[in-house]
Amino acid sequence: MAKTGKERSAKAALKRIEFDEKELRHRCRLGTRQKLEELMAWNEDTEQASVIEGCLRYVHSLGPEAARDALKSRHEVVISESVARDFRNQSLAELKRDPDDEVLLPI
Repeated sequence: MAKTGKERSAKAALKRIEFDEKELRHRCRLGTRQKLEELMAWNEDTEQASVIEGCLRYVHSLGPEAARDALKSRHEVVISESVARDFRNQSLAELKRDPDDEVLLPI
């Protein structure tokens, strides 16, 4: 006799407990989703969870140092001279309006 939906759900719930399975939720922006979709297409995998798990396992297999390098942020903030000059001028103008503020000069 075939199992009912309740029986299948109960069996799945017991397996999740047995393997200490936890659901992880993660919000991400469009660019990140696009990267995940590309990874899925490259690997002909339709399951987001399996691709994410594969990525985690691979990065973990690199070891602590290489994993740190792989996960390091690729964004570098560069402040142009004109932006720095404008910020300094506006800061000095604000100090003139309220001269009681303490001035801290960069080292």
